[in-house]
Amino acid sequence: MGAPPVPPPSRRTFLQVTGLSAASVALGISAPATADASPARPIPDGAFALGVASGDPRPDGFVLWTRLAPTPLAVDGHGGMPASQVPVQWEVAEDSRFRHVVRRGLAIASPDLAHAVHPEVRGLRPGREYFYRFRVGTQVSPLGRTKTLPAYGDQFTFATASCQAWYHGYFAAHRDIARRAPDAVFFLGDYIYEYGIVAGDNLWRAGVTVGPEHGVEIETLEQYRLRYSLFKSDPDLQAAHAVAPWFLVWDDHEVQNNYGAANSLYGVPPELFVHRRAVAYRAYYENAPLALDSLPQGPDGRIYRRYDIGSLARVHLLDTRQYRDPLPVDEADRVSEQRTIMGAEQETWLYDGLRRSRAPWNIVAGGVVLSAVTDDRTEQWDGYPANRRRVLEAMGGAGTSVMLTGDIHRHVASELKLDFADPASRTVGVELVCSSVGSNGDGTDTDAYAKDWLQHPYMKLYNARRGYVHSTMTRSELTTEFVNFPYIQADANAQPNVVTRFRTPATDPRLEAL
Repeated sequence: MGAPPVPPPSRRTFLQVTGLSAASVALGISAPATADASPARPIPDGAFALGVASGDPRPDGFVLWTRLAPTPLAVDGHGGMPASQVPVQWEVAEDSRFRHVVRRGLAIASPDLAHAVHPEVRGLRPGREYFYRFRVGTQVSPLGRTKTLPAYGDQFTFATASCQAWYHGYFAAHRDIARRAPDAVFFLGDYIYEYGIVAGDNLWRAGVTVGPEHGVEIETLEQYRLRYSLFKSDPDLQAAHAVAPWFLVWDDHEVQNNYGAANSLYGVPPELFVHRRAVAYRAYYENAPLALDSLPQGPDGRIYRRYDIGSLARVHLLDTRQYRDPLPVDEADRVSEQRTIMGAEQETWLYDGLRRSRAPWNIVAGGVVLSAVTDDRTEQWDGYPANRRRVLEAMGGAGTSVMLTGDIHRHVASELKLDFADPASRTVGVELVCSSVGSNGDGTDTDAYAKDWLQHPYMKLYNARRGYVHSTMTRSELTTEFVNFPYIQADANAQPNVVTRFRTPATDPRLEAL
């Protein structure tokens, strides 16, 4: 099982691709207590122009993130920073005025990691709200709010978002997520897009312009860094990051549209494509609040991981890109028992985690839709039906499963059947598919694809406008709101609209409209 192996780059080419030392990584997490906290030279004003973030929360802590970039859109991708190391102080407090600081430390922002730092904070209390900030020289970052996971847990609120093509519209969804301040945000892929941004073609966000350096498909580390800077310059995205910890997984556009493993659909040979994947994964780590476990090693990066929200829910974050088999060549290939979208090792990891879970809920979050739609949607789980059956069987042996996915730029709600071809088959959970934050512009309430989805009795919602999903989970039920916006291209001021609310009982997995 799994994608055909590709010869890894040699050590020499790996170093050429990464240019990264273990010391740079370690110092970006924690510097020695004896390190000098003062920059060797003044840092230009606006060092925190890309905001702050937290992620990978646990009962005793979380990962903090910022990236120094006083000139975020500098063409070289270095954000206007000097080619030298810069000490960055950080503090975590129990109050927003920092009267009760409980942790502080120092990290070194290095040009090797685009002057990003990833402090990993531990030793905190479970289920608590905390505030954090960074300091470099005399400059102080915006305030961040975050939370640790509970030790027990009776209620957990979370938002689900994906697909934020900055050039297609404003991020009203992130503005509303920030307003509601959930316990956590699940971001399910397509954080950036690799396409060239060209006025008169795909630049639909009104009132903005970009330089010619943005008009080409990105391929180099510097170009990926610049693209992250462009997207992260959005104030509403920064606000959503600053209000809650994020769980992140990638999908395809963080590298290239519809890629799988080392296979490009655009003619890049595998032995060359792994280099592109390496720089793309590197830039992803640099710009996300990820723990050291997710640091890529050249073209390989493990982002599937597991968390327990006390005894309320077990969370599994999936990678459905890096290990997938190529798209099927025919129907016999598509239905082959050997095909996998996850790879054998990740499959075993997921099934073991579900089997061992004692929580009433199991959250499984990935990039592409699990539910059966049509056999020609082979880029989704429809191209891997045997793997899907194995996942559904594993879900059926655990508590109620909640599958969180994105990718399709539509809101969809589906009941997960052990056998989608049999309407009487047991329901093992629900799938909540969030629409895009920005991709494909304003959208519509329905479109030509609706019939493909709504032909199935287990599909309970289809809406093609932009938005996000907000959920509240308790021990007895899950309440879900699908939120959309009437427009996003003109400005960021559109007001949210709750399209549909669903209730899912913990002991009877179904979507009950409210």
